[in-house]
Amino acid sequence: MTAPALVMVGMGSTDARVAQVAHSLRQGLQSMRPGLSVHCAFLDHCSPSTAQVVSQLIKQGITEVVLVPLQLTHAIDPDERVIGQSVKLRSLYPDLRVSVSRPVGPEVTLLTVLDQRLRASLSAQRVLELDGLVLSSARSGDVRGNALLARRARQWSTHHRLPCLTAVADGSGPSVAQAIQGLRAQGRRHIAVGSFFLTATELFHAQADLAERCGAVSVSEPLGAAPEVMDLILARYAFAAMDLLDFGFETLEEEVPARHLTIA
Repeated sequence: MTAPALVMVGMGSTDARVAQVAHSLRQGLQSMRPGLSVHCAFLDHCSPSTAQVVSQLIKQGITEVVLVPLQLTHAIDPDERVIGQSVKLRSLYPDLRVSVSRPVGPEVTLLTVLDQRLRASLSAQRVLELDGLVLSSARSGDVRGNALLARRARQWSTHHRLPCLTAVADGSGPSVAQAIQGLRAQGRRHIAVGSFFLTATELFHAQADLAERCGAVSVSEPLGAAPEVMDLILARYAFAAMDLLDFGFETLEEEVPARHLTIA
């Protein structure tokens, strides 16, 4: 039995370098799982769209697809546009079976990547002293995602024995400027910003520029196509693909969705 196709769904950007991260993830996943059909699609600004990718898959005889949202701040609920895309696909292709996975989410393994990116930034800036951290993300997530992101900030703070505040770029919470000001009110002067972004979107650049204007000693690059991100994508795909299996008895219909609520 052929495995369902994996279609990563990103936000997209007018900056081609943003899309390139998704393509790098696709290449890495395809290398890890040569027998799996892996693709990337975007919701806005660049192509291909989800509909365009699935249209090509239909022509290849693919009948099952798993959409994996590339969101770091949402733990349970995907972007509403991803859900909308799945509804549209089912309408256009009645014989197509579509499952939407949980987003990538703010998993604890991503703190390792965040540390790597920040160390590289600190080294490049020749920063020798640090007494405060800001965990910067694109936007607020769902309820579970916000709770997990706050936990990640506490874990990051405990690991480095430094105070850490969170910031978001879309105005739905404290900005990076407010977070830096909050740390300065505690007497902190050497503050670094860890970018909990997948790619260098417009929101990332806005936060990075603001952080530098507010005196941050260093701002890390986004997480990018790290192996830890690929592992999470495969994990989300595997759980969602279970919904497409027909085991021949009804009780599993209640058990499978519960798997989507298990968060490390």
